[in-house]
Amino acid sequence: MSWKDSVYTVIERDPAAKSFNEALWFSPGLHAILLQRISHRQFLKGNFMLARAINYFGRFLTGADIHPGATIGNGFFIDHATGVVIGETSIIGENVSIFQGVTLGGVSTSKAKRHPTIGNNVTIGAGAIVLGDITIGDCVKIGAGSVVTKDVPPNCTVVGVPGRVVKREGVPVVKTDLRRDELPDPLRDAITNMSDKISEMDRRLALLEEQLKKQK
Repeated sequence: MSWKDSVYTVIERDPAAKSFNEALWFSPGLHAILLQRISHRQFLKGNFMLARAINYFGRFLTGADIHPGATIGNGFFIDHATGVVIGETSIIGENVSIFQGVTLGGVSTSKAKRHPTIGNNVTIGAGAIVLGDITIGDCVKIGAGSVVTKDVPPNCTVVGVPGRVVKREGVPVVKTDLRRDELPDPLRDAITNMSDKISEMDRRLALLEEQLKKQK
């Protein structure tokens, strides 16, 4: 995939990009990706110091810290770039979109594979954290602010802390319209349901107390 294709990817997915030149010169996510591809080539050649130097410059310029060792497929898109962290052993498939503040991190100090593997056509919302050597299947959507520490099957939507599947194979597990500003929270819904039941029990107890008083 050429650098021009990367620019067209920005134009396709970022409604704020009004022209080719605007996308080329003023898209920090694009710059972060292009610099990572350069540093990745040096990393594969064994030029680790040069690769890290390019990585360091890219972090200073864009606010994104993408390790030179990360393997990234074609059609990768970062909306904004600030706060994005992608670890060394991360593997990212094709046509993946992520937003600002996303972390693909590790939970181990082992030298082995310790970062996530992201499938094709995945979207990861702002501030989401994906940790460990886990696999995120194709066509998965991860909601903003979610924390994912377990494998996610293909064609699912995940939200919450910890991340929970709310849509699977096109069938809602919890009703959602997938707007990132109105994502469902299954834990909150469960607590709300429990609170409603407790309120109903209190109401019934109050009625029972009134009936007992009248009988006396």
